[in-house]
Parts: sequence; C-alpha cells; structure tokens
Amino acid sequence: MIGYNTQIVSLQIGGIPLQLRILADRQQFHDPDGEAERAGISSATWPIFGMIWPVGMALAEEMTRFPVEGLRVLEMGCGMAMSSLVLQRRGADITASDNHPLAEEFLRHNASLNDLAPITYRSAPWGDTDDSLGQFDLMIGSDVLYEPDHVVLLAGFIERHAKPQAQVLVADAGRGYRGQFSKRMAAQGYERTELACRAGGAEIEARGRILQFARAMV
Repeated sequence: MIGYNTQIVSLQIGGIPLQLRILADRQQFHDPDGEAERAGISSATWPIFGMIWPVGMALAEEMTRFPVEGLRVLEMGCGMAMSSLVLQRRGADITASDNHPLAEEFLRHNASLNDLAPITYRSAPWGDTDDSLGQFDLMIGSDVLYEPDHVVLLAGFIERHAKPQAQVLVADAGRGYRGQFSKRMAAQGYERTELACRAGGAEIEARGRILQFARAMV
C-alpha cells in the first residue's frame, strides 16, 4: 500500500500517444516522513504535481514541433512532465526538474510506461542557489505563475540557469501575473512574443498563451 491512489490515462499530444500514471484525484495526500512539508508543500498543494493540467497539454503540444535540435533543454516545475516525455521521444537533450518529492518517481515510471529511456531529473527549488544544475539554451514551464511570489522566484531561477543566448517558454493559463513576469524578463534582456495555445481545451485555447522570451548574445 503506497498511501495514495493512482490511475492510468491515455492521451494524444500532437499525434504522439502517451500513457501516464497520475494521481486518482486532487484529494490525494501522502507525506509520512514530512519530506513535502520540509519542501514547503502543504497538504492542499501536494497533489497538484500529479494531475494533468490543460495548459500543460498546450505546452507539450508546442514541444512536438518546436525546434530543439542541438539545444540543452530544462523543464521547470515539470509535474507530470508531458513536455519532457514528448521531447525525449524526439531525441532532445532534456532535463526535467521539480520540487515535489514524488516527481522523479512518477517521471521514471511514465518514461518506462511509454517505452522511453530514462529522463534526466533534478530536484530544483526555484529559490535554491545551487549552480550545479548548469545552464540551458531553452527553459520551459507550464502553469508556473500561479502564486504571487512565483514571479520573483522563477525569474531569479531563470537568471541563474539560462545561457547568455537563451529562449524561455512559459505556458500561462491567464492567472494575472504575465505582466509582472514579462517586466522581470525584459530587465534580463529578453524580448517577448506570444504563441497561441493549440491544445488543452476551448477555455485554455481562448485565454491561455505561451509566452516566448528570447535573448540574443550580447
């Protein structure tokens, strides 16, 4: 007995079939050793990592065609890591990261479930100043701006781990923090464009956006 319930779901992301083991619902919680609590994850937010979110599907859809050849890619706050799974299938140099104590276990299981080689995973709290993670050409994340303090934390994390010439894609569901985050990215030298969400359902496709930031070598 593992202390929480799961289910297997089947998806099509841009014509790519995926099977995912996810949490059964948003009522799941299991933190017997207090690991999640020490990471700042409450019982209310504990199950968020293990669900499929529409804006995450939109980012994964974009990753089925986004040019990634030769790029070192990091998925931030990966959760169920749909984008990482898609990119692994495409042969990209992908690293998935999250702060949840079970994210790596679910990633490993889901890679195997889809007959994929293991995906490199790093625990990466956005406020951590550990530089061993290195720097990336492309950093991606979905629904990573859902709390006010995420704007500062995520922008700081990107500043530490993006190469001088880099791209950042953030799929946003329209929670109200786009402007603040864009200002901080502009201060780092990024120019912003927007891509449409082409998956995730009518509501996300209507009000969601994929924010694309690009910074040229100075």
